[in-house]
Amino acid sequence: MNALLEVSGLDFTYAPERRQRGRGFALSAVTFTVARGEILGVIGPNSAGKTTLIRLLTRVLEPQGGEIRLDGTSLRQLGRFTLARQVAVVPQDVPSGLPFTVEQVVLMGRYPHAPRRFFETAGDLAVARAAMELTGVSDLAQAPVQSLSGGERQRVALARALAQEPRLLVLDEPTAHLDLRYQAECAALLRSVNRERGVTVLLVSHDLNLAAEVSDRLLLLSEGRVVRLGPPAEVLEEGLLTAVYGCPVVVDRHAVTGRPVVQVAWAPAPDGGGREGR
Repeated sequence: MNALLEVSGLDFTYAPERRQRGRGFALSAVTFTVARGEILGVIGPNSAGKTTLIRLLTRVLEPQGGEIRLDGTSLRQLGRFTLARQVAVVPQDVPSGLPFTVEQVVLMGRYPHAPRRFFETAGDLAVARAAMELTGVSDLAQAPVQSLSGGERQRVALARALAQEPRLLVLDEPTAHLDLRYQAECAALLRSVNRERGVTVLLVSHDLNLAAEVSDRLLLLSEGRVVRLGPPAEVLEEGLLTAVYGCPVVVDRHAVTGRPVVQVAWAPAPDGGGREGR
């Protein structure tokens, strides 16, 4: 495997007072790689370690053990702006009240390339407009971000991240709060960005079916540890998911794509009503 990202024996523990408030835990001996051009989906229940992993990959937090290497170089050796030129993050929530236009927000992605420059160049504008074109927000360039729908703001956030021209794109729950239409659009965008630009993607998601549909491999975390890493069909296994998530699940195959489809195996209500998983 020609790895872009290598995570080896990663350890991190929050301070005791934070753990006592139920807001932290430990990542322990987390090891995995992400190949160039791959989409790796990171899944797991609440408090599995997904958000902490993102914070470590972007140096918001520093590991207490182990190593993270990007293209063979330790993240500890990369300055903030150097890292921002190579790794871009699309957050779960994009503020709706930003007092900027779409084009202005997307141009913010160019800042790491010249942090001491106060005005964009023609080259910056060209990169930003190409990112807006790819994500389908060119027609909204002069629209205030606060006037956009949730799905449109998510596309703007993706365009801003692409304007950074990253080698690794990290997405934190990109379909949270989105309806079915925008979820489908997000999935299509991820495929397009990955295939047309060759951007390596790390997708963190609670949506097992989205992760199964777009990812080459899945990394399943539970209680800060790697439970399984492999193709979606190997990771999304009924017995394993039932044990990790603490509820019975049914895994079928999509009629068109053949990818795994996960459903909760709902128990019937005591009076005989309700519905079952199949």
